[in-house]
Amino acid sequence: MATSDLHKPGSANANDPTVVAVEPSALETRFTTGSDADLRALYDEYGTFVYSLCRRSVDDAAAADITQEVFIAAWRNRGGYDIRRGGLGPWLAGITRNKIIDHYRANAREDRRVERVKNTPTPTSSDLEEVSLRMLLVDAIDELPDRARTVISMAFFDELTHVEIAAQTGIPLGTVKSDIRRGLDRLRHGLGYIHG
Repeated sequence: MATSDLHKPGSANANDPTVVAVEPSALETRFTTGSDADLRALYDEYGTFVYSLCRRSVDDAAAADITQEVFIAAWRNRGGYDIRRGGLGPWLAGITRNKIIDHYRANAREDRRVERVKNTPTPTSSDLEEVSLRMLLVDAIDELPDRARTVISMAFFDELTHVEIAAQTGIPLGTVKSDIRRGLDRLRHGLGYIHG
């Protein structure tokens, strides 16, 4: 006879005179539809049990946090508790196990993030200067008239020739060249270069 059969009213062994059926406690019976007072009673009855399960795997502070998480999860999911499948103790032990696993997974993710930050090289002054210049360039390009911004972007970012830009936009070739030349002059002045 399995030990679990002792906890199942109406099981095949219920008629065996040597088997004592364990009736659910009042708390187990009212838990799924209980009140805040039942949550307090649940904690009073099983808090030490859950905390000691946690304490086997983690330090005091983490055990206290996980214990809280267990009771919050149990209360939120009380509709999923099935009294026919066993008592509250084993059910809470299962939730506790899952919360401890979640704790270790979260710490592993945090360790990986910290490691990535540690392994990221510290930007040098030249890196910072390059980023600053790129930001200035983007701001300066945004200040250009629409047509000049379009042809300069096509020439330098899309790497198109003047002829290709003229063909794609329908702007005459001479105008494309003039727009690029004037736009570059404005960019030089906008970025503080001396035009020679």
